Amino acid sequence: MDKPAKRLAILGSTGSIGRQTLEIVESFSEKYKVLGLAGGRNTELLIKQVKRFRPVLAYSAIELELPSSTNFATMEEIASHPEVDLVVIATSGKEGLAPTLAAIHAGKNIALANKEVLVMAGEIITREAKKHKATIIPIDSEHSAIWQCLQGEISGISRVILTASGGPFYQLTKKQLAKVTVEDALKHPTWEMGRKITVDSATLMNKGLEVIEAHWLFSLPFDKIDVVLHPQSIVHSLVEFIDGSVKAQLSLPDMRLPIQYALSYPERLENPRLPRLDMTKTHLIFKRIDRSRFPCLQLALEAGKRGGTYPAALCAADEIAVSLFLDNQINFLKIGEIIDKTLSLHKGIATPTLEDILATDKWARETALKLAHEENKC
Repeated sequence: MDKPAKRLAILGSTGSIGRQTLEIVESFSEKYKVLGLAGGRNTELLIKQVKRFRPVLAYSAIELELPSSTNFATMEEIASHPEVDLVVIATSGKEGLAPTLAAIHAGKNIALANKEVLVMAGEIITREAKKHKATIIPIDSEHSAIWQCLQGEISGISRVILTASGGPFYQLTKKQLAKVTVEDALKHPTWEMGRKITVDSATLMNKGLEVIEAHWLFSLPFDKIDVVLHPQSIVHSLVEFIDGSVKAQLSLPDMRLPIQYALSYPERLENPRLPRLDMTKTHLIFKRIDRSRFPCLQLALEAGKRGGTYPAALCAADEIAVSLFLDNQINFLKIGEIIDKTLSLHKGIATPTLEDILATDKWARETALKLAHEENKC
């Protein structure tokens, strides 16, 4: 007897991860049914998605006219709908916090692609998930790789190793980094991603955020999480065990693979649309990262270790600084400088509530913007 279709809520459906999730759904239309969609300001695409997948519920940040078969609902209502089997959190930034908590409180399975949810509020998210027996399945390629490597293992982790492509600038000197343009930063050598995350990959902030995520997802101390440079983006993460064995997950850099595994878990599905890795044509390189040229990685690691509200301040300051860079208002190296100065002014709260985290987010955004404007006047 065939299993009933898994019912999905996809929040952030118009973004890169959301679009690729719907591509997987189209590949296995008999296995998945879209119950809810939520988009941002790309209402033209959202309407097309609603007409194509005919969800019962939809949300848009901008008011739009929905078909009669689809009802407007908040992201929290979509995430906690009783008929939803799996909630895909593909939004960006703090907008993912409330719907993730709503899904957790409803005891849902959650496929998480939003970094800031765990970076900003990892302690709250993991505590509530345990309390309500909600399962969090990582979509990020690095965390999906660790998760896959840990299947069937019950103990004995020595460390996990996240790989970083290094973005387009890992070979540049600090002097050269000061001259890179927005166009340069958006030319990622191996991944196709949104503008913000592509810049974060170029500064290596993205990798620092992933270390904080791994800390919460896998209950690991920071000294058991390493980062190495791996320009090919073939090995997505490695797990070293206490006996010296190392497991790695390898695939060509394509986000559809970890998305598909998050949707199909515990099954694996054959998908001819996904590229296959030919090991005879693969040359793997691993190197240490020169953190002096990429201060954002170190800032993220320090914020993660300090904990409390520092990671929330980090995320907010980074979002402002990257936005200013993308608008050509600051140069590439100023991104790290603005984040550093914002964190130095932050008076952290060790055990924050959600309200404390949101207040920190607001403060850090305002502070980073003020610091940038003051520098531009000089």
